[in-house]
Amino acid sequence: MTALSAALTARARNKARTGGPQDDSPSWLEHVLGWTLVVVVAMFVTQIGLI
Repeated sequence: MTALSAALTARARNKARTGGPQDDSPSWLEHVLGWTLVVVVAMFVTQIGLI
């Protein structure tokens, strides 16, 4: 394997992403909104009497 082909392979590997978030650490706002959604859904479920 030459240096050029190794560089091209590494570049292609780095560019092949699955479409997920760019960084792996979500912000505090996402955590707050996520937990707010959990609480709202739990309140809705208990109000309609499913649990």
